[in-house]
Amino acid sequence: PVILRLDAAHIEHGRYLFSTRGCADCHGANGAGKEVVNGGGTLIVSPNITRGAGSVTGKYAMMDWVRTLRHGVKPDGTPVMIMPSEDYNRLTDEDTSAIISYAQQLPPVSGKHSVITLPWIYKVQYGFGMIQDAAEKIDHALPPAAPHAVAATVDHGAYVANSCISCHGARLSGGKIPGSPPDWPNAANLTPGTGSAMAQYPTPQAFKAMLRSGRRPDGSAVSPVMPFASLGGMTDVDIDALHAYLKTLPPRAAGQH
Repeated sequence: PVILRLDAAHIEHGRYLFSTRGCADCHGANGAGKEVVNGGGTLIVSPNITRGAGSVTGKYAMMDWVRTLRHGVKPDGTPVMIMPSEDYNRLTDEDTSAIISYAQQLPPVSGKHSVITLPWIYKVQYGFGMIQDAAEKIDHALPPAAPHAVAATVDHGAYVANSCISCHGARLSGGKIPGSPPDWPNAANLTPGTGSAMAQYPTPQAFKAMLRSGRRPDGSAVSPVMPFASLGGMTDVDIDALHAYLKTLPPRAAGQH
């Protein structure tokens, strides 16, 4: 079960996950919420998840945190519209607890209310099921991942890669990020198939250098849409494991789901 724990080691682990799995990228390092996307008719402002003024989670019980994080469903039963809960659905109970425990002890600050403004075409596509929210993508009957050794292995890499699927797709072949502004580039193909970005990163060292610098081996900049502030903070073990796993993926053409 997912339980609240406030021991120092657990909170530090939660801080690491919060900082490197996208939570801080969207909600800010202090959890107060921030402008995430503004362009092409799309405006996304994430909500305050501290206990301060304007908090969206101030009255959350543990089950509310878990349901939102893992299942993409708010306490009132409606789906979260932007939050990529599919990235967090496979977290172990331990890691889910760590993120929630860390978030709950963040100092209360006055933050933002969420704003979601989308172009009409995306609203139409959502209405016809062409764009799915996280709750529609998740297999809610699937149990959480079992605990495993944290090491530079393919198994751990597969676990880390779950945090990539909302942008790179369930099969990690990339393509247009559903609902993203029209000027955003396609997500890279992380499989070894046609159009793969991974050909540029034959070694864990090359892959790590890109995640920590935001630049390809030739010195060109990768799109800042990639959340390098969080990715660059991952440990060597997590990055090496992710690289090892991506090398085992079956080849798929870019955008082929």
